Amino acid sequence: MTQVNVFTRPSFWWRVALVAAGLLGILSGSHRLNFYTAQSAVLTVGYFGGVVYWMVRRRTTEPAAPRLRGAVTLWILVTGLVSHFVNNHGESPIPGLLDGDPASLVARRSVFLLHYVLPVMVFVDWVAFGPRRVSPWRDLPLWLIFPLFYVVTSIARANLLPAAPDRYPYAFLNPTAHGYGWVAWWLVKLTIGITLLGALLLGLDRLLARPGHSSPSDGPAGADDPAGPWPVSDATASAPAA
Repeated sequence: MTQVNVFTRPSFWWRVALVAAGLLGILSGSHRLNFYTAQSAVLTVGYFGGVVYWMVRRRTTEPAAPRLRGAVTLWILVTGLVSHFVNNHGESPIPGLLDGDPASLVARRSVFLLHYVLPVMVFVDWVAFGPRRVSPWRDLPLWLIFPLFYVVTSIARANLLPAAPDRYPYAFLNPTAHGYGWVAWWLVKLTIGITLLGALLLGLDRLLARPGHSSPSDGPAGADDPAGPWPVSDATASAPAA
């Protein structure tokens, strides 16, 4: 593992800013853990907080648990895309950040940080920084476990605790008006969408790993490791070819 001065590397400061944005979003709002937004944000901040710690402790730009990075990226992107296109119907969130009483503004800005800023920052991290080709294609089904687990536990909670606050955290989980067949159809569409999004992330990762590709990364060679554009660690060396 190549030891470097991480405090001079853009990837380190980008991830510090990412963790700070996520923490600010979580702590400045009232986010219940029965919402996917809160769970995915906590997982994202926890993972990248561990990455920052690892970078300082081991003096390396290589992230800890690199195969988990793809899963975390997918999970928080789902938060942003579902929020924007399903919950907000594609409407711009910007007007809501400018007008209103102070308490409402703080709440809306908190949501904006978790629904927009955090997903975008994580996606930029995926595009800009390595290592590449760590996650094989067979990881994709594993990335789906958390979103599907969330759906199953949310429906179970709604049936076991009908008087609980926010019984159905999201409208597409609520069978009251249209029945469980309608909910199942929504879940099929979301599963297909999440799978395609995960495949897009893996495909993009491989495209960025092509020889001769230059990414806006940490050094003149185009990567975290000054020795070359794709740092090779024990994790990448042992990862099976996809």
